[in-house]
Amino acid sequence: MNYRTDLALERTVYPGGLGEGVTVQRQQEGAAEVTWVRVQTESAAQRLGKPVGTYWTLTDPRLPEFSPQERTEAARRIAQMLRLMLPPEGNVLVLGLGNRRMTADALGDRVVSGVLVTRHMQEFVDDGKLRSVCALSPGVMGVTGLESAEMAQSLVERLRPSAVLVVDALAAMETSHIGAAVQLTDAGIHPGSGVGNHRTGITADILGVPVVAIGIPMVVYASTIVRDALTGILSADAAPEEAHRMAEQLTQQAHTDLVVTPRNIDEMVAGLADMLALAINSALQPSCSMEELSQYLH
Repeated sequence: MNYRTDLALERTVYPGGLGEGVTVQRQQEGAAEVTWVRVQTESAAQRLGKPVGTYWTLTDPRLPEFSPQERTEAARRIAQMLRLMLPPEGNVLVLGLGNRRMTADALGDRVVSGVLVTRHMQEFVDDGKLRSVCALSPGVMGVTGLESAEMAQSLVERLRPSAVLVVDALAAMETSHIGAAVQLTDAGIHPGSGVGNHRTGITADILGVPVVAIGIPMVVYASTIVRDALTGILSADAAPEEAHRMAEQLTQQAHTDLVVTPRNIDEMVAGLADMLALAINSALQPSCSMEELSQYLH
C-alpha cells in the first residue's frame, strides 16, 4: 500500500515503518511534541521509504495560529536543532525549492527572500561576526527546464560551500499536520516525492557536502481526507490500513488523486515562512539577537 508522505514520523506508524534499523523517540512539551526518527540501515530505509539519516520533527497544532512572539520562540527551538546538524563554520548555500506561482508550493521561495545573505559582504567584515551565506530559489523544472539538483550541483562545484540547506513545502499523510509540523533532516531531499514527482535528489552523496533539509507540510491527498473520514466512521476495532484501502478504492474512480491545501494557505505560508527564515538566520548568525535578525525579514 502506497503511503505518500514526506514526514518520516508519519511513515513509522504504518505497517513496515518500525522494526530493525529504525528508532523513534518522542518528547512532549506542553501542546508541542518533538519526535526523533533515526533510519540506520539501507534495508530499513527501503522498508520505510526514507533515506538513512536523522529526522527531527516539531509538531504543534497551534503552529498556524501562533502569535509573532510564539513564532519567535519556535524559531529559536528550530535554530538550535539546525546548529547541531550544520557544520559550525564555512559558507552555507540556502536553496528555496518550489513554484513561487503556487502559494502552497511557494514556502521555499518565501523563506529564501527573508534569509540574510552575507557572502558578498565578507571582505568588509573583519571581526567574523557574520557567517558567509548565499541563497537562491532555483524554480521548478516546468518553468526553467532545469532540475533543482542540476543547479545545486553546479553551484556547489563553483562555491564550494561547507553545507547546503534546502527549504521546501512538504506533503503530509495526516490532515492535522498541515502547517503544524516542521521537519529537519540530514538525509537531504528528493523534490516533489511527496506528491508523486520523481526528481534527482539533493543529498550529500550527490553534492559531496552535508545537506540539511527543512520543510513544513502544506498539502495532503484527497484520498487522505477520505481515509480520515472513514476512520472516524468505521468501528474502533477496524484497522487503519482498512480505511486507507477503502479510501484508495473510492478515489480510484477519478483519473488522478487531487492534492488539497487549506483555504487560508496565503496567510499560513506567509507566517510560517517568516518563522523559518528567522530560524535559519539565527542558526547561521548566532552572534546576532533575534530582535536584530527580525529586522531583516522585510
